[in-house]
Amino acid sequence: MPGQIVEISSNGIHLSVERGFLKLSREGEKLGEVPFDNIDAVVVHGHGATFSANVCARLSNQGAPLIVCGNNHSPVSVVWPIQGHHAQGYRLQAQANASLPLKKRLWKDIVSAKIAAQAAALNHTGNPLPGLRLMARTVKSGDSENMEAQAARRYWKHLFGESFRRDRQANNQNAFLNYGYTVLRAGTARAILAAGLHPSLAIMHESRGEALRLADDLMEPFRPWVDTLVHDLIERGESELTLENKKALADVLRLDMQGPRGASPLQVCIDRMASSLARVYLKEQSALEFPGPPFALARSAP
Repeated sequence: MPGQIVEISSNGIHLSVERGFLKLSREGEKLGEVPFDNIDAVVVHGHGATFSANVCARLSNQGAPLIVCGNNHSPVSVVWPIQGHHAQGYRLQAQANASLPLKKRLWKDIVSAKIAAQAAALNHTGNPLPGLRLMARTVKSGDSENMEAQAARRYWKHLFGESFRRDRQANNQNAFLNYGYTVLRAGTARAILAAGLHPSLAIMHESRGEALRLADDLMEPFRPWVDTLVHDLIERGESELTLENKKALADVLRLDMQGPRGASPLQVCIDRMASSLARVYLKEQSALEFPGPPFALARSAP
């Protein structure tokens, strides 16, 4: 059975070892504990969190990485076990040895899932574009016909109007999108590291010097849910990326998604997708695990 990913997001948490447990405390008061045997990874992105070398050693012996995130909640460092659980080495080796045909098939599935999500997002906004669902079903291996770009050109016009252009430097809707994508990318990178995969070994993205290329791959099917949050904020008259709007965009990781296991937060779905990728590399399963659209948007589907 998969273990637990322990995420430390509250401020001022201290991590320590107490018998066979990872103990969480604040200012000397015990808040909880988790058996080390049940931990797959620990993700720390709360301000002022502290931990000892003893915690790092105990997690490493368990084969669990300790992932440290920066102020933008994106991973900046990882204490990676060099011994411990045997699956760690197997997963990295399988990831590094993944064949080109396998990567092309995975990319096809990712692009297809992204376009299907874009169609669902447009249904939510009241601007349905039925042709996108057909495009999602016709993506070929490696997206050889660049259906991703073809869908994007139609999608953005229906979402934000004919004059909209995706521009990372612009201060209109793009500023909201940039922030939401940063949150999504950080959550995806944490999931990849927790799954025992290397974030630089991409499926398709090949940007030089980029340490999180695999995160850029795996976050693609989830981007439309950031887009819907941005659309709804703009529709309510929001034009500045205020602290409250940033909080609203950060909540994308908490959206309850549909899936075979019932309702699950989007971050959990990303975790499962990353873990399923590890199993695909190990030939333990054949396909990635994708969720359906958020329950909050289900009522707007045709």
